[in-house]
This record gives sequence, structure tokens and C-alpha cells, in this order.
Amino acid sequence: MQPLLELIGIDKSFPGVKALNGAALKVYPGKVMALVGENGAGKSTMMKVLTGIYSKDAGAIRYLGKEVVFHGPKNSQEAGIGIIHQELNLIPELTIAENIFLGREFVNRFGKIDWKTMFSESDKLLKRLNLDYDSHQLIAELSIGEQQMVEIAKVLSFESQVIIMDEPTDALTDTETASLFRVIEELKTQGRGIVYISHRLKEIFEICDDVTVFRDGQFIGEKSVNELEEETLIEMMVGRKLEDQYPRIDIPVGEVRLQVENLSGVGVEHANFSLRSGEILGVSGLMGAGRTELMKIIYGASPKKSGDIRLEGKTLSLKTPQDGLNNGIVYISEDRKRDGLVLGMSVKENMSLTALRYFSRAGGNLNHKEEQQTVGDFIRLFNIKTPSMDQIIGNLSGGNQQKVAIARGLMTRPKVLILDEPTRGVDVGAKKEIYQLINQFKKEGLSIILVSSEMPEVIGMSDRILVMHEGHISGEFSAKQATQEVLMAAAVGKSYGSAQELSA
Repeated sequence: MQPLLELIGIDKSFPGVKALNGAALKVYPGKVMALVGENGAGKSTMMKVLTGIYSKDAGAIRYLGKEVVFHGPKNSQEAGIGIIHQELNLIPELTIAENIFLGREFVNRFGKIDWKTMFSESDKLLKRLNLDYDSHQLIAELSIGEQQMVEIAKVLSFESQVIIMDEPTDALTDTETASLFRVIEELKTQGRGIVYISHRLKEIFEICDDVTVFRDGQFIGEKSVNELEEETLIEMMVGRKLEDQYPRIDIPVGEVRLQVENLSGVGVEHANFSLRSGEILGVSGLMGAGRTELMKIIYGASPKKSGDIRLEGKTLSLKTPQDGLNNGIVYISEDRKRDGLVLGMSVKENMSLTALRYFSRAGGNLNHKEEQQTVGDFIRLFNIKTPSMDQIIGNLSGGNQQKVAIARGLMTRPKVLILDEPTRGVDVGAKKEIYQLINQFKKEGLSIILVSSEMPEVIGMSDRILVMHEGHISGEFSAKQATQEVLMAAAVGKSYGSAQELSA
């Protein structure tokens, strides 16, 4: 089959880094090509070369049978190549319709914007995705998952021949994901070519026809999905066998450190649980169940309505996240780009930002030597891949950014570490490294809350698991009791049997 799009022998270097080295990719009409590899493998760089954000150092791009060079995203978009970015490119203050047709507004014969047509066409696109949003809604009123669906609708509006989807389901609910998969099947029947970039291997096997693997900026191979098993694909990505994906360790837990009693607040009703030193407490549940809302109350970002939070026997009064930090409670956000990192600042500045008081001398001056030494220690401990600590963090891969976010939290010397979706958008190799770090914190007696929508991750790493449903804790299970069926039953508000029955 003749490819719609072919990238051949692409090289791209940055100071101190060869990001792409002879990389190649083919996209076929009516097929979904998965593009996979660890964070830093060169996937995003390849897409930026394709769409003209970066100029290539060597190689060729062939599109619809002709060699082409695109001079920017607008140029490639007009040629029929659409990209749904992992990072949202929407304007919060504008409506859904205004965002979808920004710069391409419908105008009437008087040269004025035809609002009626624009909202009508937007509603058609949303309906095509089985979405019941009102196109008059402001983007700021939507959740991250809903905004991602608007991004998808926006790209569909271009009627592109080639559509690149970069982690499209990262923030979607199961229902939204199912809607997206239906649209992908529809696009395939229309002869469109799709590049599907994802760390979720289950999705690769569910929706993709072929797979292209990158490793360290190089093309490793192209295979039909039917030829592969998950283990083989992982081995191609990381260059080695990856044993024991969830390396949970069993150690004796210590005394109760955190006690939550009858806690209520926005999105949370009457939550009760305890957390011991050296324990990993998993928190599971469907999107919107109240997991993040509960964490925000615990570390002071959201006010409580009633109930108590006690740390080492002391009742806390938490009004702000700074109060949480001051008491030794650290929260690592599920949205590291928006809440966890300052993308224009360096690795060093991001890592030490919340711990500057530990490097302050008398008079308020910083001890820069001590700061640099501590940052350097964390870079080595976390195996953060960066040319230097002065590198702008926005230039790092997702997995390395996440490691910096976690390191920043640990630099404040916490007693309780809350990790909200710590491996979202992180490749299998970096996930394993993060799990090993979590185990190290556990050995050192840190109390850890692991919030995740990935049930295998929660089951694989937790000592105990809480399940939330509609703002309530609907179940609590030991590691031995927990299965995906048990957790899902609790997540939808059904009883799967008592703890006694499960352990019988």
C-alpha cells in the first residue's frame, strides 16, 4: 500500500543532544499507525519536524507522493495535516465555537462574523463526537477531559488527510474514549491516515493497525499489531526485558501518621481513613468520583466543611497549600504542566522552588552552593535526563518532568506525600523508575497516598486501597483482597462482598 505520508532518514540535533538519528515513519490511508517509545525517544520531535516547528538537519518528507517542506504548523495544517497536541492549545476566555474556528471564522456577505453558522457547525462537530456540550460554553468552564474533546473537534473541522493524535485519551473518561474510538473508525473508512501516540499499550492493541517504535531518536521497527504481544512491544521500546512491572515491596508499617475523620468539602462527603508511616495507600475510582477533591482538602487547597485532619495526633487547620507544606503534607498534581511546574524556568529553579527556606542564610540570602548540590543529588538519585540543571524544564520529556515534580515535593522533607496520577503520560521505562523511587520512600518511612485511575497500578503498588464513588469512600481493601473486579464494583457503587467474604 502506498503511504499517504512518509518521513525518511530524519536527523535533528540540539546543543548537546541528537534528538533524531535516521528516524522514519509511514502513515497509510485508512489505517492507524501507533508511534511508541519511551519519553525522550524522539516522538514529539518527529511531529514538530513534520509540522514545520523544527527544521530537519537531514532526511525527506513525502506527502501525497511529493517531497514537501512545511514552514510552520499553519502551512502543514492547510496542506491537510492536523495534530491534536497533548498540551491543550485553547483560549479559556472564549467559547467552544470560537476556539474551534479561531482564525477561520464564518463571515456573511457584509464581512461580519456569522455567529449562527459558526455555532451551528460547532454543534455538528460536537454531535459527531457524541458530546452534549453547548458550543456557547466558555472553555474555562470545562474539565481537562472536556477541553481535550474540543481539541479533537477542532482538528476534525479541518477535514485533514493525516491526523496526529498525541496522547489523546490522557484526560478522557471511559465514555469519552469510546466516543473518540468510534470517530477513529469512521475516519479510517474515509481513507484518512492516523498517527496515534500513546503510552497506554492496551489502546495500541485495541485501536491501531500498525506500530512504529522509536528508541533514543532512532527507528527500531515497524510491525503489524497482529504480529505483536505486549511484552515484545515493551522490549522493542526499552531495549531489554522489563521484569516485574509493579515492583511492590512488603515491609512492616509503622504508627498511624495521618488520620482523616468524617471529612466533608467540595466533592467529598464524610471521608474516614488512616495512613501509617511506611505505607502506600492507593486511592481508586472513576473520573469525577472525588479523589483529587479529597486530596485538595487534605493539603489545604480546598476548604473543609466539617471533619478533622490529624497529623501525628495533632489536629490541623489548613487554609492554604502553604499550610499543608508547613505541616509536612506535599501534593504532586495530576496536571504537572498547569499546577506542578513552571515550564519557562530551569530544572534547578523548579526543583528548589518550594524548598528555598532550607537554603536561606541569615538576612534572606540564598546559599546557592548548597542549593546546587542538593539539586544535583536529586538529579542523580532520580536519574533525571537533562543536559544540565540549568536546562529549561519545558524542554525535558514528560517522564523527566514528572521526576522533577516529585523531587521538588521531597525536597521540602515531607511526612505525607500525595501522588496524584504520578505516571500519567509517562512511558513504561520511566514508570518502573518512578515505582522504584516510591518503594525507596516507603522504606525510609514516608507515608504515601497514590491516586491513580489505572487499576493495575493501584493494585500493583499499594498496601491498602480506598475506592471512591460520588464523593464517598465506597470500599477499603487490602492488597490481597484487591482485584480489578472488586475495585470496579466499588467504583460504580456496588458491593462485591464484605472484606470478610473477600478474605475468606
